[in-house]
Amino acid sequence: MEEHMETMEDYKAELEASFRRISEGDIVTATVIAVSEEEATLDLKYYAPGIIKATDLSDDPDYSILQNLHPGDEIQATVICTDDGDGNIVLSKKEANRMLGWEKLKTAMEQETILTVSVKEAVNAGVVTYAEGLRAFIPASQLSLDYVEDPSVFIGKDLEVRVITVDAQKEKLVLSAKSVLKERAEEERNHRISMLVPGTVVEGTVESLTNYGAFVNIGNGLTGLVHVSQICERRIRKPSEVLKVGQNVRAKILNTNDNRIALSIRALEEITESDADESAQAAEYHSNESASTSLGDLIAKLHLK
Repeated sequence: MEEHMETMEDYKAELEASFRRISEGDIVTATVIAVSEEEATLDLKYYAPGIIKATDLSDDPDYSILQNLHPGDEIQATVICTDDGDGNIVLSKKEANRMLGWEKLKTAMEQETILTVSVKEAVNAGVVTYAEGLRAFIPASQLSLDYVEDPSVFIGKDLEVRVITVDAQKEKLVLSAKSVLKERAEEERNHRISMLVPGTVVEGTVESLTNYGAFVNIGNGLTGLVHVSQICERRIRKPSEVLKVGQNVRAKILNTNDNRIALSIRALEEITESDADESAQAAEYHSNESASTSLGDLIAKLHLK
C-alpha cells in the first residue's frame, strides 16, 4: 500500500487560518455546524469556533433558532468579541442584519425586486413585518388594490412586496404590496385583451364621456374607447350629443394595439345600412321575378286549338 506523502497543500486550510486575523466589528461569513435552543456554533475557518446566541440571530419575534437555522447553512455575522473566556468568538447575526440588510434592501428598491414577507402585527394605519431581519412597515393604503378598513385581517398572511422607502439613519423601511398587485392585475388585463378578436361585436355600458370619445365597459374588467369619429355616421361635436352614461350599446372591436381596446359603434350602423341595401335589392329582384313568372303563367294557360 502506497504511503501518502504529506505536502503543503494538506495544511493549506490550517495555514490560511493561522495567518487570518479577525477583529471586533468585522463581518464574517461562517458555516453552521451545530444548533441548540440557546446558541449556534459556526465554523469560521479560523483557529477558534464562532458562537451566536439565539437572542442575537434576528429581531423577528417569530424567528426560531431550531426551525430557521440548520447545520450546513452559511450566514453572515458581525464579530462582537474575539474571546468569550472559553476560547470562542462571539458573533451577532442581528448586528450584521443591521449593517448589511439596509444595503441589500436599498439594492432591492433600486432593482424593484419582489420580496415575500409575513405580516406579524397590525399597528396604527398599517402592519408590521420583517425583511432581511429588519422591522418594516406596510401602510394600509399599500396592502391592497382596494380600501383596507381593518389591517389586522392581514396578520399571518404572506405578501409579495416591493421596497418603496429605505432610510438606514432613521431606521425607516416601508414596503408595498399594492405595487405588486397592480402589476399582476395589469398583466392579467393585458392577457384578457390579447384574447379579443378584432371584428368581434360586443355589448357594453357607457362608463364615461369625454370630448374625444366614450369609454364603454364590455365586461370581464375591460373598458374600450369609442372615438367621437366612430360613434355615428353623422358628424357630431361631442359624444354627449348621442350617448349618455349608463346607456347600453353594441360596438365592433377595431383593434387592441398597445393593450388598448378601440371600438366602433358607427361600424355596426354601416353594416346595418349595407344589410338594408341588400334586402331592398333582393326585394326588387323578387318583385321583377314574380311579374315575369305571372306573365309566363298566363301564356301557359292559353290553349290554342
